Amino acid sequence: MPRIKFIDNISGLQIFQLIRFGVFLVISIVFTKSHLTRVEIGAWEMFLFVASLLSFFWVTGVIQSLLPLYHRNLTYRKVGDNGTAKSPELFNAFIILSGLSVLMFVFGHTLKGSIDIYGYRGNVPYINLLLLYILLSNPVCLIEYIYLLNNRSYKILQYGVYTFGAQLVLVLVPIFAGKDIIWSIYGLLAITGVRWIWLIVLLRRYTDMTVSVKFIREHLHFGAPLILSSMISGSGQYIDGLIIAAYFDDPEVFAVFRYGAKEFPLVLLLANGLSNAMLPEFSTRPRMAESLKILKAKSKRLMHYLFPASMVMMLTARWLFPRMFTPEFMRSADIFLIYIVLVIPRLVFPQTILIGRKKTRVTMVAAIIEQVINIPLSLFLVQYYGVVGVALATFIAYTLEKAMLAWYLWYSMKIKPAEYIPLVTFFVYSTLLIVLFVLIDHRIINLR
Repeated sequence: MPRIKFIDNISGLQIFQLIRFGVFLVISIVFTKSHLTRVEIGAWEMFLFVASLLSFFWVTGVIQSLLPLYHRNLTYRKVGDNGTAKSPELFNAFIILSGLSVLMFVFGHTLKGSIDIYGYRGNVPYINLLLLYILLSNPVCLIEYIYLLNNRSYKILQYGVYTFGAQLVLVLVPIFAGKDIIWSIYGLLAITGVRWIWLIVLLRRYTDMTVSVKFIREHLHFGAPLILSSMISGSGQYIDGLIIAAYFDDPEVFAVFRYGAKEFPLVLLLANGLSNAMLPEFSTRPRMAESLKILKAKSKRLMHYLFPASMVMMLTARWLFPRMFTPEFMRSADIFLIYIVLVIPRLVFPQTILIGRKKTRVTMVAAIIEQVINIPLSLFLVQYYGVVGVALATFIAYTLEKAMLAWYLWYSMKIKPAEYIPLVTFFVYSTLLIVLFVLIDHRIINLR
């Protein structure tokens, strides 16, 4: 189709993720301007927070380990160069995701009377609906990757537009009708059910629906370190949320933090897209020198786009937040400003080289050290700077993790930072961004 030639698998997946983020952002904006109280909004945010907290690490690990195993594994050899044969790998990945979802569902029901989150001990709002959502929502994460692995990039976009458009309607229409927040949760569950049905259709169309215990064992063996790494490295935002919930014991404060504790999505998605796309380039030693040059050139190009975009976002954040949401969420802008500065460590990619060279133990150790720094630093800074202190601790810990990985590359693998980082460009943009942050933080520049 000529009209979609500009879309490839990577950009299709990136746009899909942007659509997903945009829909949840619109929902958040509408909620703040509706009849809902901040307590109700906090309950919605906690619903999504806990669902992600209990699932993100193993879903990420299973998906990330599936990608290199697809048609490249010991159980099933490569099916064919045209990629048209039905895949048993995809169906068995579905079995793993579904099995883990069932385990989490049972585990949640067993412990739901003991859950204690911001004062709702044994009585977390909508806990049964939350566990049902966890059961249904995790396997459907496979849908976009079925399209990706079958080179149907335009289908990723179509699926994103249709499914998230429907989600927007099903979640917001009850609020426009003056209903309680629980009706929006019903709407979220309804669209998740539709996605489940569509997943079954895709599994029948693209997969060989044969269960292989051998492949499941191979997948889990390969994916276990990635699951642990995802759990450790990705737990920071959830640990921050738990610290806020425990320290303030106030759903309104939790909602303010959650609305601000979001990275600039363009940075997050494009940086992760580059990192994932470059992983195969570092799999063989003879290609290392060329791959380092490619990574350096592509990261420099990203810096020219994302640093200026981050500066514009930083300048407009305090003006934008009370207009997007309500004046009560003005404090969220201060948190968001710190998360914007995360663009600095985000655009350095030592982890890409290490994972590509299968040095996953190093990245795991660095992730552990990051949280060892982040947790006590958050508990210390929250006493003096409140919710902003927790965000600041996240930035410091994540920056130190990237520095440790870069140091390991230099010390143990003799790969200097200048070989994969455009140092002049990086330091000039980083300095400008930090200076701008200080000026805005001290109200020397104050666009409101």
